[in-house]
Amino acid sequence: MKAASREALATSQTTLDSVLYGGDAVADFARTGLDLFEVVEVLDGDRELRGALKDPAASADARKALVNTLFGSKVSDRALRVLEDVVTHQWSSARDLVNGLVNLGRRALLRGAEAQGQLGQVEDELFRLSRILDREGELTQLLTDRTAESARKRGLLANVLYGKVTMFTEALALQTIARPEHNPIDDIAGLASQAAELQGRSIAYVTSAGALNDNQQQALADKLGKIYGRAMSIHSEVDESILGGMIIRVGDEVIDGSTAGKIARMRTAMSK
Repeated sequence: MKAASREALATSQTTLDSVLYGGDAVADFARTGLDLFEVVEVLDGDRELRGALKDPAASADARKALVNTLFGSKVSDRALRVLEDVVTHQWSSARDLVNGLVNLGRRALLRGAEAQGQLGQVEDELFRLSRILDREGELTQLLTDRTAESARKRGLLANVLYGKVTMFTEALALQTIARPEHNPIDDIAGLASQAAELQGRSIAYVTSAGALNDNQQQALADKLGKIYGRAMSIHSEVDESILGGMIIRVGDEVIDGSTAGKIARMRTAMSK
């Protein structure tokens, strides 16, 4: 997003939080997020409408009136208030406006998980799902099939998730599959990162030769937090091929303390 869109999104995020926490029912958080996704689906299929809602030649009041006419009777009051706020801002492009609504829909669901005391759990479930998709190539291929209808792909993933994750994780994952940005693995991992950010954390991706217990993960999070100067979430997976130790990735930085990595470096040094 360009600067104007980033500013518009930041302002709308503040509005969304205010609207959500002005109520007292967690169900309202979920309803707001799902309603925003419904609006996104409409806008995805109507280029002219996308342009009208972003049109700088129209007054903010005119754009708000258009939102009320089209969606006033179809979405919740909270979702409508967010939509009204979104269209009053200047976005760099109509596509940025739609992507902003996607961000806000996801944020509403994550805020709902937070209000329910499940945000950390949702973060972990999303990460685990991204790892499952990474391992299950056939499932991921089905979810990325361009010839398959979105409803069919959502149904397939819903069957996989049913009864195994929170309602927030399921809703977020299904929305992401229906409207892919990159690929299912990266898109869902990105949601986990967004959940971590709402908790004021960055993510450290850890690959170890054996499973880390809770105490080991907490100790590692504390150590990395001191190194990077911010709270950390540990997303760990097991890969026996590294033989021992661990590989840690934070952003673009990789710390390879694995036995396999050490052996490879020794071989390189000896060959010189």
